[in-house]
Amino acid sequence: MIVHAIEDTCVVYLLVDPSSRTAVAVDAGSGRWLERLPSYGADTVTDVLVTHHHRDQVEGLPQLAAAGTRIWAPENEAELITDADHHWQRRNLVNNYDLHTDRFSLLSSVPVTGVMKDYSTAQIGHVSVLTLPTPGHTPGSVSYLIDGYAFTGDLIHSPGKVWSAAALQWSYVGMEGAAMTMASLTQLLDHSPRALLPSHGSRMDNPADAVRETCAALQDLITVRLGTPSGLLDKLENPYVELSPHLLMNRTSESRSYVLLSDSGTALLIDYGYDLTTSIPTGGPRHVVRPWLPSLRALRRDYGIERVEVAIPTHYHDDHVAAFNLMREVHGTEVWASSPVAHVLENPTHYDLPCLWYEPIPCVQHIDNGAGIRWREYELSMYALPGHTLYASAIGFEVDGRRVLATGDQQTGSWSSDGAPEIPNFQYANAFAAEDYVASAALYRRLQPELMISGHWDPRPVTPAYLVELARLGDEVARVHRALLPADDPVFTRAVRITPYRVDAVNGQPFTVRVSVPADLVVPAGWECGRVGTDEFVVIPRVAEAVRRERIAAAVTRDGMYLGQLAEALVDVRLS
Repeated sequence: MIVHAIEDTCVVYLLVDPSSRTAVAVDAGSGRWLERLPSYGADTVTDVLVTHHHRDQVEGLPQLAAAGTRIWAPENEAELITDADHHWQRRNLVNNYDLHTDRFSLLSSVPVTGVMKDYSTAQIGHVSVLTLPTPGHTPGSVSYLIDGYAFTGDLIHSPGKVWSAAALQWSYVGMEGAAMTMASLTQLLDHSPRALLPSHGSRMDNPADAVRETCAALQDLITVRLGTPSGLLDKLENPYVELSPHLLMNRTSESRSYVLLSDSGTALLIDYGYDLTTSIPTGGPRHVVRPWLPSLRALRRDYGIERVEVAIPTHYHDDHVAAFNLMREVHGTEVWASSPVAHVLENPTHYDLPCLWYEPIPCVQHIDNGAGIRWREYELSMYALPGHTLYASAIGFEVDGRRVLATGDQQTGSWSSDGAPEIPNFQYANAFAAEDYVASAALYRRLQPELMISGHWDPRPVTPAYLVELARLGDEVARVHRALLPADDPVFTRAVRITPYRVDAVNGQPFTVRVSVPADLVVPAGWECGRVGTDEFVVIPRVAEAVRRERIAAAVTRDGMYLGQLAEALVDVRLS
C-alpha cells in the first residue's frame, strides 16, 4: 500500500494498491484532486472513509458518488450527510445557544453506502480498517487505524496544536470538545500508532510526544476559559471507586454506573449511559449525542475483566442506557431489565416521555417486579420504584456481605443528621404520581438495605434515621400535592395516552393505535378511522404527498361531560 497526502481543502489521504491500481481515500476534500488521479498510480477510487462531517472534508462526496465510489461515514454523523436537507430545515438559528459546528455541513444530501461503527474492524476496498471514536473536533468524529497509521481527521493538527479552537466549544459556556479531545488522544495511544496523519497539518511520527504537548496546550485553554483545569484525564486513568472488593462505582460520568464483579472474571453493569462526559447531556439531534466505552480499558487493566456479560438499567433515561446497544455490538453484552423498563427500551415510539433513547434497545431478559434473577454467584431482585419516573425499578442484591439497593435517580441522598434536606427528584412528564414517594419509603423499610447506590450522587449507608427521613419526605410530597391540586382526579389528563405515540405509516395502508381510556379518535380530514373493541382504532391515512408529524387526538367524555382532546399522537406518512 502506498499512502499519498494530497493537499486540498483538507489533506486527502489516498491509499493506493499498486497491483490493482485502485485506491481508498480518507476524506474527500473538494474532489478536484480526482482530475489528477492517474498521477497517484490509481485508476479508480473504490471507497472513501469520512472522518467527520465538516464541509472541508466532504465537499467532494457528490463527485465521488457520481463516479461510483462507495461512501462510508461515521455512524454518529451519517445523518448530516444523508439527510443534510432535513438538518438545514430543523437547525435552530434564533436565540441559539448551541455552539456545535454542525452548520459547517454539506449543503445538499448525499447517500452513503454504509456507516463505520465505533470499535469495529471492517474490510473497506483493499484495506482493513479499525474505527475508533475520537470526539473532540466534533462529537461524532472518528479516527481510522489502517496498517498502524492513525488517520485522525481534525483531532490534532501538529504537536501542541489543533485546527480549530471554536469547534471545541459545544455549549455556550463550556469547553467540552477540548476535554474530549484530550481523552480521545490519550486513548488513541493505547493502539500504539506508528504515526498520526491529520486532516490539517503534517504527519507526526512520534505520537506520544504530540499527544503530550497537545493535551498540555488544551489543559491551558480550559484553565484560562473556565478557571480550573479539566479533571477528565484523571477520570480516564482512574474511573472506578471501589465500594467493596466486588462492587465498583464508575465516576467518569455525571450519571454514575456500577460494576458487579464475578470471581469468574466477568462483570455486570448497573446503568451505563454516557461514559466519560463533561456535563449532564441535555438531549438534541442524534449527531451531538455520543456514547462510547473509555472506562472499560481500566476494567481490563485493573480487574482483569475482558467481558461485561450483562447490563441492567434502573430506568429508561438515556443518561443511564445510551451505551447499551454499543456494549452489545462490541462486547456481546446482554441487556436485562424489569418488564416495564424493558418495554420502554424496546418500544420508544410507543411513549411520550422525556429522555428516551433514539433507537430501540433489545432486552434478552424481561424480569417481573417482585421477582429475582441469578447472574453468576449473585441473586438480583427487581422492585417497582415509581417517583422519578413510573418506568423505574430498584435493583437489590447482596455483595461482599452487604445488602445493596440501586435506586437510580429517585432521590438525591443528600440528607444528613445536621439538617441538610433530602430532595425528591420527580418530574411530572415522567408519569409521576403524588403517592410514589410514600411507596418507595415503604419499600426501603421492608427491604432494609445497608447501602443505597444512586444515579448521580454518592452511595449512601442506610441508617434507621435515614429511613425515617425518607418516610417523612414521602409524606411531604403527597401532602403538598393534595394541598395544591383539586381533589377530583387531578392526574386524569396525564393518564390519557395514545399508543404508539409516534407512528410511521404508509399512505392508504391501515395502522392500529390504542387509547388508554374510553375516548373517540380524531383524525385529519379525509382519513378513515374505525373502532375495534373499546380501546383500539384502525386508521387509514389518505394524503396527496408525504407528511411529517400529522396529528391524531383522543377526544374524551367523562360522566357525560366532554373534556376535550386530551392526548395526541404523531404520524409520519410515506407515499410508499
